[in-house]
This record gives sequence, C-alpha cells and structure tokens, in this order.
Amino acid sequence: MLILRVFLVVTLFSACCLAVEPRLNQIQVIGTHNSYHVAPHADLMGLLKATSKTLAEGLDYTHKPLSEQFGRQGIRQIELDVFADPQGGLFAKPSSRKTLKALGKDPGPDPDVDGVLRRPGLKVLHVQDIDYVSTVRTFTIALQQIREWSQQNPNHVPIMVLVEVKDGSVPALPTKLVPFDRVALDSVDREIDAVFAREAIFTPDDLRGRCESLPQAIKEHGWPILDTVRGKVMFGLDNEGKTRDLYLERHHALAGRRMFATAPEEDHPAAAWFKINDPIKSFDRIQEIVSKGFLVRTRADADTRQARTNDLTQRDKALASGAQFVSTDYPEPRPDFSSYCVQFEGKVVARPNPVNGRSLNITGDVERQ
Repeated sequence: MLILRVFLVVTLFSACCLAVEPRLNQIQVIGTHNSYHVAPHADLMGLLKATSKTLAEGLDYTHKPLSEQFGRQGIRQIELDVFADPQGGLFAKPSSRKTLKALGKDPGPDPDVDGVLRRPGLKVLHVQDIDYVSTVRTFTIALQQIREWSQQNPNHVPIMVLVEVKDGSVPALPTKLVPFDRVALDSVDREIDAVFAREAIFTPDDLRGRCESLPQAIKEHGWPILDTVRGKVMFGLDNEGKTRDLYLERHHALAGRRMFATAPEEDHPAAAWFKINDPIKSFDRIQEIVSKGFLVRTRADADTRQARTNDLTQRDKALASGAQFVSTDYPEPRPDFSSYCVQFEGKVVARPNPVNGRSLNITGDVERQ
C-alpha cells in the first residue's frame, strides 16, 4: 500500500510539472492581410487589367466580414489600412467611378450611399480612387465590430490588429492624401480609446510594467500567461521608418501608446514585436527573434501568386518559422485558383508555437484549453 501511495504521489507531481502554462508568445495563430478588402467589381477590374494585368491580379481577393473571420475561419490577427480624413469626404467619390460612367460602364455600388464617408475620421480602404471597396469603411466601424465579437466570445486568445497608416499619394491618382503627422497618429490611439475600455486591450504599458524598456520586461518577466489575456485585443503599428519614429517620439518605450511598433533593432526600448514579411529569405532570423522572446508577424502569400499556382513553399516556411502571426489572403481555398489555403491541422484556432512552445505538452486547440 505504501509503495502504491508513493507511486501515485510521484505520478501526480510529474503531471503537474509537465503541465506548463502557455504564455502569449508561445502560441501561433493565423491572420489575414488587408482584412477589410473586397476585390474591385468587374468593370473596374477590366479597366485595371487594361492598365496593368499584374496590378489587377494582385487586387483580386476578397475577405469575409470581420465577425466571420474571427468566428467560422478562426482568424486571430487582422490588418487595417487607415487613411486620415479630418474634414470628411476625401474618399466619398472615387475618381474611377466617374471614368467608368464616362465610358458607359458600370461604376459599381456607391461606397458612400449612406454618407458615412463624408463624416470626419479615419477611413479604411486600400488604394484611393481605384481600390476602395471595404467591409469596414471607417476605423471606428472596424473597432466596433472587433469589440462586439470579442465581448461575445470572451475566451478567445488575443486578437492582434495591425494598423498601417497611409499617406503616400500616387501621382496618377487625383485624390491627394493627408499626411500622418503627430496629430493624425494621436487620433489613431484616440479612436481606439473611444471604442475599447482600457481593460479590454493589452498595451505596451501592460507588458513593460515597472521595467524601463520592453526588451527588459520580456527578459525579466516575459509575456503574460495566456489565460490572463484571453478576450483581449492588441494593436500594432505596421509602419516603419519616419512614421514609426514619429509615433515613438515623446513616448519612451511606447509609454502611454496603444499600439506596439516594429522596432528598428532588438535592443530598442520599444522592441517587442517585429514585422518580417518574407519567411523564406528570413527563416533563420524569425526563429532567432522568436527564441529571444519577441513576437513576429510574417506572410504566407502575397499578390495572389501562391494561390494561383498552389505553391506551398512560402506558406510552409511561414508556419515552421515560429512567427506567432502568419498572415494570408486565403484562410479558405479559392477553387477557381487552386486548393491553396492556410489552415492548421484539424482547423484549430491556435496551436503551440513550433519554436518556443514545444514544452507546453498541449494537444488540440490552445484556444479551447
């Protein structure tokens, strides 16, 4: 009897030791690229093809509404392209619609039939004048849809929302964009705060705690235990260079900011998340970064190329790289192209990270653990 009791105690102790609590950076999820995007309608696509077949083909993808992506497709990282429109109306009348009308062609649905685009505030679209159809026309509408789904599904692993602010005007297009100066960048944080309660989001301040920098926080106490951040939303600034630097200015280690930022180097005070889009060229680099405790977003495909040829090379590298966020335009196949898609085995929402999550001793869907 004594031997049996000792055996049971040892067995239970061993099981407890093996049950490692997963942290936020020890999982991998699938995301979507330009998650709001709807392909241009037929007549506009024909006009674009006449200008550039490559351009038209690269725009020929459509995503489901955000709630369907989060729900049925299990997406946990999205990307929104955001444009400043402080006066309102800048994107209400795309020039390509006027061109199509003049040619006697169908201009497609009016994107501002209800006047939403005439109101001041940040807008969500891809390219002004020519690729403007969006499932969420304003940043606020997108945030509201994210918040609503999150509140209805409070056990979800954190959703990462990448925000790319756009102000680069295209010479051939008449609509000139408003620069993202400090005021415009601050408005991104303000619109987030107007929709989300502070406790509903996970920010750089939450990671840093009392540390001087984000890398120090990652080294000393790491990312939070996953169960403590379920139901939360994270934001990341997708821009680099001058825009990123302006967002960091006056905010050491992103203090007070709502978005993480892809830092110029690992020892930068704001370094926590990195955008590394090419998992083939940068495979070893991604694994190194992930092993050091940072978050990484990479891409499984781009410009519809992989789906058209059913090329799995970049997808498989992305999944094996350990990047926590693997972005795609094809969470489901597009049959007229091929069977190409990006899904985990068993269609789980989140899985242990293949680089730093091997010790978790978890099978199945991490989100449902």
